[in-house]
Amino acid sequence: NECGSARRASREWWLHVALLCVPLLAVYLHIPPPQLSPALDSWRTSGHFFTFRGNHIFYKESVGVVGSSDVLLLLHGFPTSSYDWYKIWDPLTQRFNRVIALDFLGFGFSHKPRPHRYSIFEQASVVETLVAHLGLSEQRINILSHDYGDTVALELLYRSDHNRSGHITINSLCLSNGGIFPETHYPRFLQKVLKDSGFISPVLTRLINFQFFSRGIKDVFGPYTQPTEAEFWDMWTGIRFNDGNLVMDSILQYINQRLKHRERWVGALTSTSTPLHMIYGPLDPVNPHPEFIQLYQKLVQRSTVSVLDEHVSHYPQLEDPTGFFNAYLSFINSF
Repeated sequence: NECGSARRASREWWLHVALLCVPLLAVYLHIPPPQLSPALDSWRTSGHFFTFRGNHIFYKESVGVVGSSDVLLLLHGFPTSSYDWYKIWDPLTQRFNRVIALDFLGFGFSHKPRPHRYSIFEQASVVETLVAHLGLSEQRINILSHDYGDTVALELLYRSDHNRSGHITINSLCLSNGGIFPETHYPRFLQKVLKDSGFISPVLTRLINFQFFSRGIKDVFGPYTQPTEAEFWDMWTGIRFNDGNLVMDSILQYINQRLKHRERWVGALTSTSTPLHMIYGPLDPVNPHPEFIQLYQKLVQRSTVSVLDEHVSHYPQLEDPTGFFNAYLSFINSF
């Protein structure tokens, strides 16, 4: 009897805890997104939108050097946005006539439909639609990409080299710290959990908060190149905008797509005659040194490579903007 009474008391205690937690959890799951910082709001207000299959896609464009016709298209990584390029934006406008960056569907200030099957193929079509929208379909485009954007760039390269309808004519391609080889790509724990957890993933995406996000993403920056607290908040704000945290599990299927379509995308990289370059932060835990860069140099022998300072990790354009820009400038001026 005493044991039975103890068990009942224990069940009642846990029931009270659960009843207390339910409203607290409900409040937690409906925390409004953070306000845009002045810098992030300025980035948004200086940009524009175009429509892709009923979705509004954000892009930013600057007209730079007069007398030059060179166009540069910037493709960002996961899980951030076009704002990743802000540290080198002004220097790039001093070299190129037009500098263009977009937020992919599901990222940044663009629409984030759900439920939706996000794919690299669709993101490549988003880019092609933007180029057509800007009247640049006949222009030779230089592409500078990072991370997730590297794989989108490889799909664009495949379409360009195979003369697919509506393709972009690529003048040059520079990649940076993207997991383009599944065999040397080591996703973070949260990425693996979200992409493979099935019906649990929508619950997990609601439970991610700023503290959890910042602890995770700081691991892909070098110990001496960490973002400031304000920069972490700008990244998180871009994700929370339009409830982007709720589509992260769907977007993360790109990791599986890389494996499935490896022959197509790595094949495009190894067979193209387009000028290629890789800018690499060697402290990257996602694409670790020397495993990643050795495989890249073995398979892509036509490409040149810039390995940055040993303290630079997965976000080289943010961690070492001067070194990154100089490496890119050296490449783009070499042909």
